[in-house]
Parts: sequence; structure tokens; C-alpha cells
Amino acid sequence: MSGGVDSSVAALLEKRAGHEVFGAYMKNWINEVSVVGHCPWEQDIADARGCAERLGIGFQVVNLMTEYRARVVEYLLDGYRRGLTPNPDVMCNREIKFGVFLAWAREHGFDAVSTGHYARRVDTPDGPALLEGADKNKDQSYFLALINRRQLADARFPIGDLAKPRVRALAAEAGLPTAAKKDSQGICFIGQVRMQDFLGAYVPDAPGPVIRATDGREIGRHRGLHYYTIGQRKGIAIPSNTDGKAYVVVGKRAADRALLVAFDGPDAPGLFASEIRVHSLSWVGDPVAAPGPLEGRVRYRDPRVALDFLPEPDGTARICFHEPQRALASGQILALYRGEQLLGGGIYL
Repeated sequence: MSGGVDSSVAALLEKRAGHEVFGAYMKNWINEVSVVGHCPWEQDIADARGCAERLGIGFQVVNLMTEYRARVVEYLLDGYRRGLTPNPDVMCNREIKFGVFLAWAREHGFDAVSTGHYARRVDTPDGPALLEGADKNKDQSYFLALINRRQLADARFPIGDLAKPRVRALAAEAGLPTAAKKDSQGICFIGQVRMQDFLGAYVPDAPGPVIRATDGREIGRHRGLHYYTIGQRKGIAIPSNTDGKAYVVVGKRAADRALLVAFDGPDAPGLFASEIRVHSLSWVGDPVAAPGPLEGRVRYRDPRVALDFLPEPDGTARICFHEPQRALASGQILALYRGEQLLGGGIYL
């Protein structure tokens, strides 16, 4: 129970289904240095406890700060130091919610972990399968792309068949304190803090040149490659001096810490890709071992797109998109689907 309305209603529905339910708040992070922003963990705990009391279920704060620092925060910081664009939300689900926390639940005699994800777990003759949430505006299956079959077997998503307005209505009808609480925004573990502010506190600046990719000319300086990602337009601080055009990041060159930019558009070199490779493939069900057509979501909120999946002997895979895709950054997650069913995912090389 995170202190939000979704996990509160998940607990409500599990109790109504006749299960013995216990609420737990994962305490993952407290800012170790001064970062501009607000991390409302104390209020979240109070809200989660208030919902548990209203439901008449037990409640406990589970301290996972050490594990979270090692498995998610270090992954995030190391990725940005190396010029990648990591996804801490996806890694949190694999390593913490359905990793360390699920292990804690098993050790304490629980059969499953229920969360407030907008995704659907269904039982099939071949085992459990994971589908997109029924509310396509809230679908969160993308963030579950790197969990495995064993983790899915012990996972439950009670609100996956519901639309967000219905979730809030159920919370209000049950008198839950979170019924009207706004959805959380920002980085998954530090609340309403800008990623640039967080990185500025933990990763030293490493200035370098801003290079125009079309002609190799230096047109400015930047604070550090970790502040930028492929496809970024805002925050580059380089005026184009051309009406109707703006620079966009098209690449990062580690050798001389160069940030590569070009005028945004279909002709920007490196901005669109028809083929990529992914590594660290993970499968929610049976691994896809043969070449063939699938669908993929290249980032959260993007629609599924058609692609050909071509596995390689080294465990990576080539991905050939039927239509070029914009701003695919190394370190991001590709979620793989067959229709509404999430098959798994990988990380862009």
C-alpha cells in the first residue's frame, strides 16, 4: 500500500474477494542530501495506514532502503554516469516489489502480493499471462516488462479490469482517505523531484561540447551528458536562430563528452531508427526463441508498434520496426507484446 488510491482499492477488492489481507508500505528512500523538491513519504505512510484501519486489516512499514539503494538507485546513477537512459520504475518492479518485497512476503507466510498496477493477470492452461490494463489511458503493463514467470505467479492486480474513475468511486463509497488524493508524479522513489535536480546532487558535472551533427561544428557547451537523453528538446540552451526550428539531442559521444544535436525533424541524423538491438531479455511467460512478428511499446504512453523479433545466438535480439521510431535511447526499455498480452522486454543497446 503506497498511500495512493490505486493500491488502497486493490486492498479493498482483495478483502471483498474473501482473502486474508495485510497491508504493507515499502519504505525505499529518504533523501541523503539536499535536493530541491518534495518527497511525501511520511504523508503516504499515514494515508496507507489510515486506509488499512478503515478496511480493518493489519499494516506494517517494511524498510527496504538498503536493498533499494543497491538495486535501483545505483542502477539509475550508474546508467546516467555511462550516458544511458535507465528506467527506475521498471527496475523497481523487478528487483523490489516482485523481488525483495515478494521474498519478504513469502517468508512471512503470504501467498501473493497485490499491487495497484493497471494490468491484468489471467490464468491459462499454460500458466499465468499478463495483459494490458482495461483502462488504456492508465495501462501500466510496460512497467512490468522485466518481471519473470515465477514473479507473475505470485502477483495480483485487482484493479486491472477497472477504469480510473471507477477506482476513485469505489474508494469514495468505502470511505477510504485516499479517494480524492492526486496521483503521484515524478521519480518513483523520491516523489516530486526533477530528475535533473536529483542527478545534480549525486553525479558530478562533466562539461563538454555541444556539436551540430550535420557539420561537426561546436555551437555551445553543456554541463554533463547525464542531463540529456535522445530526443530531448527542452533544456539544451542552444538557440537555433532559425524561425520555426529547434535543436534536438540526437546522440551522445562518450570519448570527448560531446552532445550531438540537430534541427528537429525526420531528417535529423540519428533521431529515427528502423532497427535496434536489445539485451537482458526477460520473459513473463515462455521465451520467444524463433524469429517472427511481434508488437512493441518503445516507451510508456506510446502505442504498440509492429516489429520483427530476430533473436541472436549471444542472447540479444535485433528489432526491425515496420515504421521508423523516434528517439530510442540506450538503456531504455522495449516491452514486447502479442496483441494485449505482454510477453516480456529488453533493454536498448
